[in-house]
Amino acid sequence: MLGSTYGTLTTDSRRARVIACGEQPGPAVHGRTGADELDVSGRPLHSDVPDLDRFFRPESVAVVGASDAEGRPNTGITRQLMGWAERVGARLYPVHPTRATVFGLTCAPTVADLPEQVDLAVLLVADPLPVIEQLADTKVKFAVAFASGFAETGDAGAAAQERLAAAVDRSGLRLLGPNTNLNAFERFRDDLEGPAIALITQSGHQGRPVFALQELGIRLSHWAPTGNEADLETSDFIAYFSQQPDVGAIAAYVEGLKDGRAFLLAADRAAQAGVPVVAVKVGRTETGARTAASHTGKLTGADTVVDAAMRQFGVIRVDGLDELQDTAALLARAKRPRADGVVVYSISGGTGAHFSDLATDAGLTLPTLSDAKQAELHQWIPEYLNVANPVDNGGHPVGDWRGRKIIDAILADPSVGVLICPITGPFPPMSDKLAQDLVDAAEQTDKLVCVVWGSPVGTEEAYRTTLLASSKVATFRTFSNCITAVRAYLGHHRFTTGYRSPFEEAPRTPSPSFRKAQALMRPGKQLSEHAAKQLLRAYGIRVPREQLVTSAAAAVRAASQVGYPVVMKASAPQLAHKSELGLVKVGLTSASQVRDAYRDLTDIARYEGIDLDGVLVCQMVERGVEMVVGITQDELFGPTVTVGLGGVLVEVLRDTAVGVPPFTEDQARALLDELRGRALLDGVRGAPPADLDALVEVVLRVQRMALELHDELAELDINPLMVLPRGQGAVALDALAVCR
Repeated sequence: MLGSTYGTLTTDSRRARVIACGEQPGPAVHGRTGADELDVSGRPLHSDVPDLDRFFRPESVAVVGASDAEGRPNTGITRQLMGWAERVGARLYPVHPTRATVFGLTCAPTVADLPEQVDLAVLLVADPLPVIEQLADTKVKFAVAFASGFAETGDAGAAAQERLAAAVDRSGLRLLGPNTNLNAFERFRDDLEGPAIALITQSGHQGRPVFALQELGIRLSHWAPTGNEADLETSDFIAYFSQQPDVGAIAAYVEGLKDGRAFLLAADRAAQAGVPVVAVKVGRTETGARTAASHTGKLTGADTVVDAAMRQFGVIRVDGLDELQDTAALLARAKRPRADGVVVYSISGGTGAHFSDLATDAGLTLPTLSDAKQAELHQWIPEYLNVANPVDNGGHPVGDWRGRKIIDAILADPSVGVLICPITGPFPPMSDKLAQDLVDAAEQTDKLVCVVWGSPVGTEEAYRTTLLASSKVATFRTFSNCITAVRAYLGHHRFTTGYRSPFEEAPRTPSPSFRKAQALMRPGKQLSEHAAKQLLRAYGIRVPREQLVTSAAAAVRAASQVGYPVVMKASAPQLAHKSELGLVKVGLTSASQVRDAYRDLTDIARYEGIDLDGVLVCQMVERGVEMVVGITQDELFGPTVTVGLGGVLVEVLRDTAVGVPPFTEDQARALLDELRGRALLDGVRGAPPADLDALVEVVLRVQRMALELHDELAELDINPLMVLPRGQGAVALDALAVCR
């Protein structure tokens, strides 16, 4: 049980601690207004889901700039829109100032002349701004702007896009684009069954591999090509798609996020609904342009924060479009797993060993089958073959029923949730019979059956006719894509089981610590270590016993009161890396050493031109694990919290994890599990286990500080935070704070 968490309030239970942080309201209620919609940082705690039904299935459509002139680009687009409108049952009205008809349909000269209020206006004009202003009076619900030449072209284009966005905001309509395409109006197959994939792409061509899944029998329901996102953005479509009963998974290709908090809220909705979101997010190699003095600022790059935000809210990030299509397809169609165990079944011992190595290295659990199960399998598999997992059949039986018996026996094991059969190449008739037995078994089980068909040809009948014709077997072409998808599948269901939205318990009102901390802020300045530690004290974070002194005699008195041995440090605003300048003295055990240290520190500071506010005489804390906890400001997500291994090697090891507020206590603990050096906290080489509860407590308190002081605190760096043995707490030995 943790003690105090945010501010200086102490409690005896987790529930009381949360209430002390602010109110603990129930789930967000759609459509509420008022201060309770915002957390203590002023950011929204829920967002409305846009009603996009009339965008994807309008009753009436206006095509502004419609054409039937041969050779004109707008002619082909008009023809495609007419076909789409017919498929969705919408009335289509062409709009053109000089044409009486387009493809036999009466043409309105302006949008003001339309015979009815339309749901959707498609703008085939080079400059959509004047049309948006005209549409404001027609009460149209949605518009699509294909025109390019906006933010993607530079500063002038960005300014033009801002004017367009402002006009859209004034008009009351919702806009897709600009710089989008016709993907939303594609012909979707309507002969496929089962849960569908809803697709979101900022680049239309990047969605083609997922769209092509229809040719493999996997259903798609929507395609949102968001373009430059002057208004409607990726987050809007995630929120909407997650509420659609026929959507089994959301696949997204994202080039940039428009609003970090909106993305978190949308991902949170999807997590609560249990709808998986699989995303390619480009920009992994970009680093944040942070040059601040704190270690945390140097360790946190822009993509690091995006990656952390996605992981924290259950968005499955993949790298390639092939991974996107395979992972989304599996998650859309597979039922909830009954167990996490994976069994590899192969016709080759080498194949089974190879696949098992890769799967285990990726974090999948391959349980050893029980002695009883192995004995059962050896009824049909020779004794000299290994059936512990992976299961080596030595060659799948072709001439009788034994092959199906083997597969059914594996699937009947309660520890098994997934069966994977890697077939590296076709070997008829064995591979044909194996494929058919796997399909037949999959039809009779609610467990996941996966096949990797490794043939580069892909024209074999067993693959095209048997495997791809089955909606029960998940078929892959590579080991890596299969492992990636299965790992995501099991991870998604673990994540959503018992998922609790962190927005439900995010603080709404400032804690008593807030006003104390405000008094310490010095706008635009870096605080001295002494002032930074006062800031930590204000939020109930423990610091060593220490005194700030301005004379050698006072230093000696302070040392006797603090208790030997002591540490002495120079203290001054803007002073970041004291050790590098020789401004830290450790392990002082006598009055004479304290006097000498005081003289040395002040002499060095004078030589370096540092104007000291004094010298800190500090309690020496030695036994524990050195960690770092800090705050940085991300331009997309706002304040972020970093935790990792600390001390002098923090920038060398770079073993950190990032949390994006709000996050819960469980999520704070999960951050620690991301660290490569996590085992140090459990005690190694005879060291006692560290006080994990105290470390989590500090992380949560720092989160509260990040939220409450987001307008005033640019960076915070606690390094080292000495985490003492279990039950003894954690102590912030040094701190750096930079005010905004």
